[in-house]
Amino acid sequence: MSLQPNSKTLPWPQYIFLNINWFALTLRSQMLAGLLVPLFVEQFVGPEQKGTYFGIIRLWGLMAAVLFQALFGILSDHSRLRWGRRRPFIFIGALVEAVLILSLAWVAGLSGMTGYFVLFGIYILAMASSNLSQAATQGFIPDLVPQEKRGIASGIKTLMEVPLPLVVFGLVIAPMVKNGNIFGGLLVTAAGMVICMALTMLVREERLESSEPLNWKPFVSLVIMTGVFTGIILGLGQLVKLLLPVLPAGSRVLYAALGIFAMGAAVILGVWASLSVHLGKAARENRAFFWLVVNRLAALAAITNISVFLLYFVQEKFNLPGKEAAGLAGQLPLVLGVCVILFGLVAGWLSDKVDRRVLTIAAGLIGAAGVAVIVLGETKAMMFVAAAIVGLAYALFSVASWALGSDVVPKERSAEFFGLQNIAGAGAGAIGAYIGGPIADASGFVFLMVIFGGMFLLSSLAALFLRPKQE
Repeated sequence: MSLQPNSKTLPWPQYIFLNINWFALTLRSQMLAGLLVPLFVEQFVGPEQKGTYFGIIRLWGLMAAVLFQALFGILSDHSRLRWGRRRPFIFIGALVEAVLILSLAWVAGLSGMTGYFVLFGIYILAMASSNLSQAATQGFIPDLVPQEKRGIASGIKTLMEVPLPLVVFGLVIAPMVKNGNIFGGLLVTAAGMVICMALTMLVREERLESSEPLNWKPFVSLVIMTGVFTGIILGLGQLVKLLLPVLPAGSRVLYAALGIFAMGAAVILGVWASLSVHLGKAARENRAFFWLVVNRLAALAAITNISVFLLYFVQEKFNLPGKEAAGLAGQLPLVLGVCVILFGLVAGWLSDKVDRRVLTIAAGLIGAAGVAVIVLGETKAMMFVAAAIVGLAYALFSVASWALGSDVVPKERSAEFFGLQNIAGAGAGAIGAYIGGPIADASGFVFLMVIFGGMFLLSSLAALFLRPKQE
């Protein structure tokens, strides 16, 4: 490699080129999961079943993402292509997904279940191409950034990954969709991906001269682990579908109890079963890590699914048509992104001054308070207040929970254990969408937010059991 991790210098533009692709990855995720897929699902299956069918497409898309990311990560680690280990994967992934995103303009003209199945297939392919790109992008900082500069590089990564794309999305793309210009929004998204990919090609990376033999054991283990986790989500989702018709019509308290029970069970059983499959005896020896992943999965189940169901929620709460609701649903993440920037600085300082478990518990409680404002607030202005509160919760959670991971994971296997936290990222969206969708169809999307508030509280409860070994 032309620049090794122990190098003492790194030209400042390289920090941008190393991380610019995170901007594109978040932008496409917000466009697809946050706006277009919910809009198209409602168009194809109707308002009565949109939650259920949206949950199905999210479940399989996210589970596919876990496997594709692991597969392409292994291939990228061992790549000896002339352009380097990472850039060829990013180049191909961005171009393929740009084509797939533009093809959604054609999908918009379809109808019925034909349209749904075409959308399903394109979404799975988009997950494959985006994770081809993401798996390689994740390798840049450990590959090329000196140890003493990785804090700066990670800070730029966070800026590119969360607030900046949300701001651009809210100011540029969401208004286009609101005004009926779906193709314009798709074109901006695809252009953003290609431009970010082109800048990424300026990363100073050379061909890997040699590599260790491919070890497929971790990937096989991940396939089994993902299968077990998916089976648990499917089983609890079917349980919810069987019990919903039995419950008294309109009994929202019972719907909420069922939803919180099913999602909570999926979180706890999914983490326990997955870690047991992958770690074996080590899972029982690292109980603090178990509760850490439960905490992260529960909190992300709330945060992620508030975002992906935001369009349906806005439609229902303010009685807005789909495209007009898309405008408001696109502006709220903008507020959240700005608050993450502002509160993240304070959260980082606090995480070195205050017990990180206290901050993690506080994040869950603040998140639940934000959900209360979402549910009870009667005006659009109150939704922006709620977005700010959830932004504070997210800032506290992301900083404190990740720092807690450094305290909890065994030092000799830190990379492996941190990698396992991806269960929380992908599992959160799958649990909330697949289990929550049918409940929302029965009780409403406003009430679904109450269940996500329960997930915030579960995350705080899990943090109470977190006991780092050195304490």
